[in-house]
Amino acid sequence: MPIRAVLWDIDDTIFDYAGADRTGMRLHLEGVGLPEAYASVDEALDGWKAITDRHWARVAAGETDFLGQRRDRVREFLSRALTDAEADDWFAGHVTHYEAAWTLFPDVLPALDRLAPDYRHAILSNSSTGHQHRKLTALGVRDRFEAMVCAVELGISKPEAGAFHAACEALALDPHEVAYVGDEPDIDASGAVAAGLTGIWLDRRGRGGRSDLVRITGLDQLPGLLAGDTRFGAPDTFG
Repeated sequence: MPIRAVLWDIDDTIFDYAGADRTGMRLHLEGVGLPEAYASVDEALDGWKAITDRHWARVAAGETDFLGQRRDRVREFLSRALTDAEADDWFAGHVTHYEAAWTLFPDVLPALDRLAPDYRHAILSNSSTGHQHRKLTALGVRDRFEAMVCAVELGISKPEAGAFHAACEALALDPHEVAYVGDEPDIDASGAVAAGLTGIWLDRRGRGGRSDLVRITGLDQLPGLLAGDTRFGAPDTFG
């Protein structure tokens, strides 16, 4: 059967999370000062990203929750013992700047417009429903997606097959009727394939090196791929 729906990741797929997070933290540090552990702002920003990646992995593994990972990130970044309230207060300063920098990638709306007549659309995210609903609403695209399934409420995360299957169930479609698009080769594309979906790795940074995956480097390539205008199903088709 043909692909009938596209299931989307959000962060660093349609929303420039890395760019907004880095901009937000840079502006926050201008106000609160550089933590003692870092010699420069760029070093601190790289450290913040590494800490963020590590603690989101803990969320995916079920070792902590959404608020817990935020607080632990702040404590590790500052190398200080903080109460929950102190960590929340520090993080709130970052959030103000981070949310002001929210933006879609420029290829998102054109791709959604081209795909809208032929495919249904939904979200599968390893974050929380409330957070991602507010984000997509602020970005003006929440109404583009008929369903949203998030790991925090679901209780399981990508790349577990159950997460992908729950999103397919929300669409009342079988996995083989759904394509999943995400920026992580293992969590997103490989996880989708293992769950019986068509997994597509959106390799915006041009990392390459995964000949086992269907790969695109921009969403402008997605409509043609789904329509069969390219060698859909052949690994590493683009770039």
